[in-house]
Order: sequence, then structure tokens, then C-alpha cells
Amino acid sequence: MKINSKYFPIYIFAAIAFGILIGGWLNFPSQNHFFVKSVSKNKLNKLLDFIDNEYVDSVNTDTIMKHAIDNILGQLDPHSIYIPPSEQVEVAESMKGDFVGIGVNFYMYNDSVAIVKPIENSPSEKAGIKAGDRILYADKTKMFGRKLPNDSLFAKLKGKEGSEIVLTIYRKSENRKLKIKVKRGVIPIKSVDAALLLDAATGYLKINRFAETTYDEFMTGLDDLRKQGAKSLVIDLRDNGGGYMDEAISIADEFLKDKELIVFTKNKKGTIEKTFATKTGSFETGKVVVLINENSASASEILAGAIQDNDRGTIVGRRSFGKGLVQREIDFSDGSAVRLTIARYYTPTGRSIQKPYSNGHDKDYSKESESRFKNGELYYKDSIKAPKTLKYKTPKGRIVYGGGGIVPDIFVPLELDHGDDPHTTYLLQSGFMGHFVFEQLDRDRNAFKDLSFEESVAKINATDLYFKAFRKYLLKNEIDIKLDKNKSLVKRYLSAEFARQLFNEDKYYEIVLKDDAMIKRILKKV
Repeated sequence: MKINSKYFPIYIFAAIAFGILIGGWLNFPSQNHFFVKSVSKNKLNKLLDFIDNEYVDSVNTDTIMKHAIDNILGQLDPHSIYIPPSEQVEVAESMKGDFVGIGVNFYMYNDSVAIVKPIENSPSEKAGIKAGDRILYADKTKMFGRKLPNDSLFAKLKGKEGSEIVLTIYRKSENRKLKIKVKRGVIPIKSVDAALLLDAATGYLKINRFAETTYDEFMTGLDDLRKQGAKSLVIDLRDNGGGYMDEAISIADEFLKDKELIVFTKNKKGTIEKTFATKTGSFETGKVVVLINENSASASEILAGAIQDNDRGTIVGRRSFGKGLVQREIDFSDGSAVRLTIARYYTPTGRSIQKPYSNGHDKDYSKESESRFKNGELYYKDSIKAPKTLKYKTPKGRIVYGGGGIVPDIFVPLELDHGDDPHTTYLLQSGFMGHFVFEQLDRDRNAFKDLSFEESVAKINATDLYFKAFRKYLLKNEIDIKLDKNKSLVKRYLSAEFARQLFNEDKYYEIVLKDDAMIKRILKKV
């Protein structure tokens, strides 16, 4: 994949913004019983029928309708969006928390389906598929030498639970082909990436989004950590674009006392709905720290706001995204959907954390996060532009601000060893790093075959071999980001990605968090 270096920041921020637009919707039930109340509202359908029947040339009215919907929603707000069928299937699946398939992480490498790693305890792992395998055929469908889109690949590997598929595999490490029969099963999509101890008494939970299964995953992780001796807890919501409101509320309830306000919403009619904590909280006394950054949005901000406004814990990091709008989903028969803003939500002190926008899909709104690099906010606390007129007080008298995200109690700047390239951190967490590490392992996977975790990390960090190779890899893909001034940061993420592909997700976080700036800061405070 080639990406010109001058466009790389645009790709990064476009991906982040889209993730927040998709992930930042809240859990209100779908409504499909809307009625046309006036003749004027039938004009669009009448016009489309007229074009379909009478227009001189052949046209695709579905495409016209999509553009019409996009244009209508474009007059509203940045978070009212149309999601086409192909994207809606993937998004819905992600938010559901599982799917039926064979259970592999893969990507197209040199026109072949390369297995990065089979998912732990998945049908593929149980059937004997290994990292580095290439899928040549799925049943009789050729899977190599073709430019197949990911959705086509997914569709072929998915199916009904219990159904079988025969995969023809090329195993490079053994230089042979083999056929493996795999019985499809339910594959969980984790929303809690890690649950581990930072020290003997401090637990850590990383939540990547709020899906249907997030609360259950969170409680499983919390219970395990408490059994291991955790008395304090760090909840990492960095880069979490949101998801289901109810999941965030349920997690907040675990930390708040009975009848403490978690969040409230207000619609166009002025109707207010308040949600309070219950008596069932399981962690109402232990110390709590919540980590946020500029990409923490929506449901993440509800959880962080509830903790902050009730004086329940400490918010650490950088100002969050600032998304305080509530969406309701309308599903269409073709599999597409519209998410329409139907209310605003407010934190317990009464503040709206929605950042300013003009009507429509405001270009400045989507670029606001990027502007934080330019104005110095991600490096200096004094550069945070919190509206001084929107001050609120917590029960203990602390000042908090509305009008543009959650401002942390403890500010930690963007992590860079030296230098001033803000895109380095995002690059290290992108797919580029994962693809690079896979290709390095693919050249000689046996070199790591009998090494322990500690030995593998030592091998990777012994020289600058992989650092230099990664630098060349970026240049080959036309990404010209200067890495030399951030060598230790890059090497840390390199060894972490090797650990993820060779071992598991917890090992990745074990390495990444060891020298993480926010973690180092809070371990002195927790």
C-alpha cells in the first residue's frame, strides 16, 4: 500500500474522525414507524419515480437516493450520518461483539490471504491453522492472485454456525500445501483489550469501544484483577470513540453510590431523562483513574464525566474529543441505516461537553482535533481552550468545564521522546506497524520458534536492525516521518507488536505500558 507522505496526516485524522462518527453513537432503540405528514415530504419519492420511469438515459436511482440522503443529513450536524449496507454490516457486527466464522486475523499480502494469527481458542486454531499460513482456496474458491475486497473475503470465510469449510493452505515454514477442514463457530470481538496488574495493588483495564458485551467483559476483567489483589483501578479509554450508552452507564454504576447521577439527556421538546446509580456497585470505595485523550469520545466521555463530576476518581491525559450528541438508528430494508441526532446529553454537574459546530457537516469541526497539534494543546496544559464562561462545580467544589470535551484533572502531553512530529505516536499504533512485523516474521519465523517472551524481546531490542528496517519500510510506502528522534518510542512499539503476534495481547500491553507516560505519572498518584 502506497501513501504519499504529505497526505499521511490526512489519512490518519480521516480514519480517526470516521471512527468517532461511527463509534460515537448512543444506544437508543431503532425506530421504523415514521409517517409522512405532508404532501411536500413525498416530493423526493415522486421525483425519483419520475427519473426512473422517464429520464432519457439509464441512471442508478439507488446512487441518487444515497446522494440525496447525504445532502439532507449534511445540513444537520456532524454526527447525523448515512451508513451504506456494506459498512453497516461490519459496524453492527463489531457492536454486537461476535460473529460466526473461522477466527483468523489476516490481510492481503502480495495478492494472497496471509494469516497474521489465528484467534485464541477459535475453530481455525483448533483445526491447526498457524500464523504465516496462506489460504489458497476456500472450498473451491480461489483466494490468491486476485484483487478481492475484504468484505468478499470475510463473506467466504463466514457462514452458519457449525457449517464446514475446506481450506487449502500453503505453509511457508514447511514449504508444503495441505487441506484443513474447519467448522465455523461464534468468534468474540473483544472490546476489553487487556486486564492486567500494573503493580501488586493496581489493576488496569483497556476498553477499545462500548459494544453489547463490554460490561460483561469489563466485569470479568475486574473480578480477575480483584482476585489478584487489585485495590485501585486504571480504566484506559484512550482512542475509544464510543458506542452503546447503556454499557458505559453500567460500568459507571459499578463505581458510584446509590442515587448518584450518571448522565441525563434533553431532547427538542425539553424532555429530560436522568439515569442514576443503583445499590449494586461493586467498586464504590477503591481508587479510580480514567485515562483519556483527544480521541476519547461519546460513551467514553459519559463514563469519564460521571467519574469526574461525582468526585469519584481522577481523570488523566488530554482533553477528550467533545461529542455530546445522542443518536437514534433507523434501519432500512436494504441493510443501510441512518443515525440521526435526537438529543443532547449532559454530565452530572449539568455541563454539555459538545464542542461547537455550525449546521451541517462542518469542515472545521472535523479538523478541530488536528488543530490541537498546531495550537500546542497536546503538549502544554495552558494551551487548552476551555470556555471560561462554562464553569461548573462538583460536589466537592472542584471547577470543571463544558463546551468542548472533558478537561483532565492531571494533564499529560502527547508522548514523544524528542522532536516535534505528532504523527509518530498514531503511526506506531496503526496497521503499518502490524503489517511490517508480520513481514519480518514471515521471512524467518523459525528464528523465534523456541524463544520465550523475555528472550524474544531481548532479541528484538539487541540492535537497531528492526528499527532501521521499519524506517525503510515507511519510505518504501512513501511515508516520510522522521523516526530517529523518537527511537526509543519506536523500538518499544516494535517489540510490543512482535510480542502480540508471537504471544498475546496482554504481552503487547505489558511492554507498551511499562514506559507509558500516563501510566508512569499515575503510579505516583494512585
